[in-house]
Amino acid sequence: MHSPLLQQLIDQLRILPGVGQKTAQRMAYHLLEKDRAGGRALGQALQQAMEGIRHCGHCRNFSEEDLCVLCANPRRDNRLLCVVEQPADLLAIEQSGGYSGRYFVLHGRLSPLDGVGVEDLGLHRLEARVREWECREVILATSATLEGEATAHFVQSLLAGHNIRLTKIAHGVPLGGELEYIDQNTLAHALSGRKPLEGE
Repeated sequence: MHSPLLQQLIDQLRILPGVGQKTAQRMAYHLLEKDRAGGRALGQALQQAMEGIRHCGHCRNFSEEDLCVLCANPRRDNRLLCVVEQPADLLAIEQSGGYSGRYFVLHGRLSPLDGVGVEDLGLHRLEARVREWECREVILATSATLEGEATAHFVQSLLAGHNIRLTKIAHGVPLGGELEYIDQNTLAHALSGRKPLEGE
């Protein structure tokens, strides 16, 4: 039987993905027994992040400013826009070193069963960005899952009336794979080997 404060700490640690009851309990015990200073620093960092980090006004990536570092960089190519599901996907592509255009982060993928619809992904803002930046190519870098493919298909339909080239990353990304877990070389190859979507 845990004290109320200890149980509260364990319960809050369990909100993290992949952390169950036993793991949360081990984390709580570790912080209390061996690293109280680390626990205080963690709490402070969490509070500052929750209060200070928001979405970039252009690409929707996480940022402390109105525009993230990438969107504020005038050397990025406005004619090229890469659509990703999560900020972790953007980071993975950046680390591959094979891309110098702009991004748009959906923060999810279409999933009616989970209550994620078009409005949740900010797709009206995506269309506005394509017009504003006069994009010539939009790369759909959604995951190779059913939901990722459905999202890519919807974006394709949304942008069909614009005079742009629509491509999707292809080579090296396995079916059912999540971009954030793909190694950098494979991801760079997938970007360089993108192909037009059917119907173009």
